[in-house]
Amino acid sequence: MNLDGSAQDPEKGEYSFVCVGREDDIKKSERMTAVVHDREVVIFYHRGEYHAMDIRCYHSGGPLHLGDIEDFDGRPCIVCPWHKYKITLATGEGLYQSINPKDPSAKPKWCSKGIKQRIHTVTVDDGNIYVTLSNEPFKCDSDFYATGDFKVIKSSS
Repeated sequence: MNLDGSAQDPEKGEYSFVCVGREDDIKKSERMTAVVHDREVVIFYHRGEYHAMDIRCYHSGGPLHLGDIEDFDGRPCIVCPWHKYKITLATGEGLYQSINPKDPSAKPKWCSKGIKQRIHTVTVDDGNIYVTLSNEPFKCDSDFYATGDFKVIKSSS
């Protein structure tokens, strides 16, 4: 196991996993924050499952680790405390309610904006929690606040 926090492997374009804490600790608090390869993430423990994503909301950089988890359309979501944007824990999709204005009897329905928040992989081994950053090649809206000039944690190099 490589637990030294080494940087991305340029040959493979993949990140190594990083130990971020103990399973007992996150089960008590139901969330924790960590810096993994210079990227701030939040890890949630909800209904027996672990989820990790960029800590800053894709919309305006809100602190997702301070948000509430609620179900929308049967899917657990983190609700950003700044502007109430709803992000699914499992996929990072932004959800919103829509209604057809031409149909007066229509009921609002939940729709997806697509994947907006970058989701990372959580692994549990021998009571330790590990996070592996996503290496998905698509551009994600949350990348804006996790990289470049708007990155909250600045690397020491």
